[in-house]
Amino acid sequence: MLWALNRRTKGEALFDTLNTLAMIIICFLTLYPIWYVLVNAFNDGSDAMSGGIYWWPREFSLDNFKAVFASPGIMTAMGITVAKTVIGTAVHVFFTAMVAYALSRRDLIGGKIYILIGTVTLFFGGGLIPTFLLIRDLHLLDNFLVYIIPAMFSFFDLIIFMTFFREIPSGLEEAARIDGANDWSIFLRVVLPVSLPVIATISLFHGVYQWNDYFTGMIYINNTDLQPIQTYLYRVVAQSSSNQMVAAVQGSGVTKTVTSQSIKLATMVVTTLPIVFVYPFLQKYFVKGMMIGSIKG
Repeated sequence: MLWALNRRTKGEALFDTLNTLAMIIICFLTLYPIWYVLVNAFNDGSDAMSGGIYWWPREFSLDNFKAVFASPGIMTAMGITVAKTVIGTAVHVFFTAMVAYALSRRDLIGGKIYILIGTVTLFFGGGLIPTFLLIRDLHLLDNFLVYIIPAMFSFFDLIIFMTFFREIPSGLEEAARIDGANDWSIFLRVVLPVSLPVIATISLFHGVYQWNDYFTGMIYINNTDLQPIQTYLYRVVAQSSSNQMVAAVQGSGVTKTVTSQSIKLATMVVTTLPIVFVYPFLQKYFVKGMMIGSIKG
């Protein structure tokens, strides 16, 4: 019996070791590409063309980032991205939460029909051409509101909101109604303040979407002054001639040691870091929000 117990203990130890090793390998495969981009972004562009840079910059340089910020239009694109991320996320969260609160009421007439209609939209869409025609007819082409209005509502996010709202004790609403509060007062003063976990979760989801969205600017925006940073990054990555990019940078008088590839890597870092810095501030709400509906008491 002791032999069997000892054998089982050794088997569990071996399993734990293999599990830890597998996690380390997965973490390495996940994080190393990010580290590789950082290392090469901070390395001299001309030197990086010779290759062999894997762990540390061989010739540390900030010229790539100077070239990125000296490029015409990048600060405007960054401002558009920040504006559409902040405004779009706030509008999306408020509007989706408002609809979700109404549908979370079990006494809502036709509530099941509305939910059924919304569920269909999760599986079927109009397609790119009908959507483009709709955006055109709404006069949203080359309009900043094209980033806000089409993304105001998401039925998937509504389901998360609705699940959370249904777990709020009904006694809170009843107490508010006794004090004379109407539906708007209950929603704004009772429901939203106790819904910080789900609000932070949806804000993070939609904020990342708004920040990373390049497709909207590429399809619906022709005015370069209204294009976000991700569309700018797309145009940088899609440059067919590296000499053209280097010539433009040299003409600006910033540096002569950058290349098209080094500018791409530096632009990736510039466009990625701001949204990464948001995660630590929302993490405590994010974990709790992700568990919505998973435990029934």
